[in-house]
Amino acid sequence: MQIARVCGTVVSTHKEPSLTGVKFLIVHLIDEEGNPLPGYEVAADTVGAGIGEWVLISRGSAARQTPSSESRPLDALVIGIIDTVSVDNRRLYSKRDQDR
Repeated sequence: MQIARVCGTVVSTHKEPSLTGVKFLIVHLIDEEGNPLPGYEVAADTVGAGIGEWVLISRGSAARQTPSSESRPLDALVIGIIDTVSVDNRRLYSKRDQDR
């Protein structure tokens, strides 16, 4: 699993039929200091994440290990919305602070 921040959405009306109804998000992976890493990833979202939220993503074959994704051609899946992240006894992220 990796930590990422949701920064956008992708809409595709024509796609592989097994992906019908799947929401796609653009995410930036986050380093241990909370900074975005170069590039981005497109991840399917089954948990209802929104722009600006920090999320847990699963990549590669692990992204196809849930009942909602096992028969779909996915390489990245949002599997959780993060409430807090602490590193070395320092709060790196809090969803509560973001919502203020």
